[in-house]
Amino acid sequence: MYQLDITLRRGQHLAARDRGGTSDPYVKFKLGGKEVFRSKTIHKNLNPVWEEKASILIEHPREPLYIKVFDYDFGLQDDFIGSAFLDLTSLELNRQTDVTLSLKDPHYPDHDLGSILLSVLLAPREEQREVTMLMRKSWKRSSKFQSQSLRLSDLHRKSQLWRGIVSVTLIEGRELKAMDANGLSDPYVKFRLGHQKYKSKIVPKTLNPQWREQFDFHLYEERGGIIDITVWDKDAGKRDDFIGRCQVDLSTLSKEQTHKLELPLEEGEGLLVLLVTLTASAAVSISDLSANSLEDQREREEILKRYSPLRIFHNLKDVGFLQVKVIRAEALMAADVTGKSDPFCVVELNNDRLLTHTVYKNLNPEWNKIFTFNIKDIHSVLEVTVYDEDRDRSADFLGKVAIPLLSIQNGEQKAYVLKNKQLTGPTKGVIYLEIDVIFNAVKASIRTLMPKEQKYIEEEHRLSKQLLLRNFIRMKRCVMVLINAAYYVNSCFDWDSPPRSLAAFLLFLFVVWNFELYMIPLVFLLLLAWNYFLIVSGKDNRQHDTVVEDMLEDEEEEDDRDDKDSEKKGFMNKLYAIQEVCVSVQNVLDEVASFGERIKNTFNWTVPFLSWLAIVALSVFTIILYFIPLRYIVLVWGINKFTKKLRSPYAIDNNELLDFLSRVPSDVQVVQYHELKQDPSHSPSKRKKNNPG
Repeated sequence: MYQLDITLRRGQHLAARDRGGTSDPYVKFKLGGKEVFRSKTIHKNLNPVWEEKASILIEHPREPLYIKVFDYDFGLQDDFIGSAFLDLTSLELNRQTDVTLSLKDPHYPDHDLGSILLSVLLAPREEQREVTMLMRKSWKRSSKFQSQSLRLSDLHRKSQLWRGIVSVTLIEGRELKAMDANGLSDPYVKFRLGHQKYKSKIVPKTLNPQWREQFDFHLYEERGGIIDITVWDKDAGKRDDFIGRCQVDLSTLSKEQTHKLELPLEEGEGLLVLLVTLTASAAVSISDLSANSLEDQREREEILKRYSPLRIFHNLKDVGFLQVKVIRAEALMAADVTGKSDPFCVVELNNDRLLTHTVYKNLNPEWNKIFTFNIKDIHSVLEVTVYDEDRDRSADFLGKVAIPLLSIQNGEQKAYVLKNKQLTGPTKGVIYLEIDVIFNAVKASIRTLMPKEQKYIEEEHRLSKQLLLRNFIRMKRCVMVLINAAYYVNSCFDWDSPPRSLAAFLLFLFVVWNFELYMIPLVFLLLLAWNYFLIVSGKDNRQHDTVVEDMLEDEEEEDDRDDKDSEKKGFMNKLYAIQEVCVSVQNVLDEVASFGERIKNTFNWTVPFLSWLAIVALSVFTIILYFIPLRYIVLVWGINKFTKKLRSPYAIDNNELLDFLSRVPSDVQVVQYHELKQDPSHSPSKRKKNNPG
């Protein structure tokens, strides 16, 4: 056994990761794939001074010490600054050595990311006592350091024994106690499970805060545990005021299922709304996976019966059943400087979020994990994300795929090429999934006309010049379609082409003379039928619009260039001053452009299920308008609108047409959900040829 004493001195010229040209750096030390020490965070400093000490017991110095530096962001994921490693075999025993390590990023090896200065001392365990006694005089606060080392050793030991993961989503608070003179509060929440602690952001001046934050805890006990939750009011310059407390007993919650909890606050007022999911860490063996799969004929028949057409009105919210087998991944990105990663998967469907176990030091992990979900909306998108575990919230992103449920081919094991965070281009690696979807088409159709489920955790909108430009171009394209149509109609009035104008004039006389209201949905019905005929006959001349796709693929590269230019010109610093306005304009452009694209994609048969549903609805409207006078239709519509709140006081007012269009993907979503072609070198047949044995 050896003892390694580390003094983290300072950092020099670290890379800026925040908008203000600074960073909030902290350092993590990893040994043998496990985190053994994490420093405090120095805010807004590119030359931080830590002067922190740690003591680590190691079996043999052949294991290198890895150092990772991150920029702290109060969110779901911190920004990576750089990493380095220290070869312990190069150290002279029983001698304190000052070391300067240059930080590198495996993805950008030529970038200068700064350096970290350390003092290290390596000694055999039996000799270390004497050396430590001689150096103890020069070390301040040694008692605190020793107690910290014991805690770190205990944490290191426990980190190898955790039995599961508890994912907690803090959604909102309701009617909290007012603690300030203005009758409001500045609430935040603290969570504690054993030695693990988290703190939410502060929401100023409200008694009904919306947090939308997610935290992950490691569960060390098989029987569960208790999460202590306290709510506080931030008081500037004084001690924070206590608002209330509550607890979550994990032993009462079932695993592999998301629970929505509304917890009243004790010793206070109001309640908290949480989503809690327990996921077992142990891997499912291949035999267990096979035993629990839908290939079991009896189980499959029961599920098919549950969602048969005869059970249309039985629990309308239960639309279908989804089973996801996360089998393995290949050729993943190396997140550590060792050329390896510690990958795990997060599987999400709307607000349900489940995790696999971690496979350490592997770029070709096998999980063989089964997940099942109840489908509430057949237009939901299954998201599978691969991360590199770092024993805290700052997991490194490795890749992601988004799969619309309606595009899934049941029971087929398929290799999905991993994409970047924006889902606009490929990243390294493929993931093998086998997915089964069973649903009731009538329930799914009814659910399509209802409000879409709100996703509680979504990425915060940030200002991006490239995104602003992209949304402007998208909206311009939609507006140009209307302008070109207006020019075309106007040209008929001007008789620029006499044959065309004559035909338009005769058509105008015929339509106006014979017009009936039912012809309006009939026109849309004929347009859908015509486009379907073109697709089936193979005469569809539509070309894939590559403008948006090319812009999306180049978005990260453009953003990097923009960030460099902003440092020189200072343009972005001025733009950030009006960030809130610009983000609002950016989002409005996106909404307008998406609305036009969704209408277009309905008639282009982008999602055949929705197009068929539109055909059924338009056919029904056409028949109703043909046989029923307009005044009766308007009368029924008005009576329904006027009496709706009287009949159902708590009903959510909605627009069926807008709810339908919200399920149709925009052009950007079509690109994001587009499946990338796999590299032939990853195909099973290719591997068999290369490995005949």
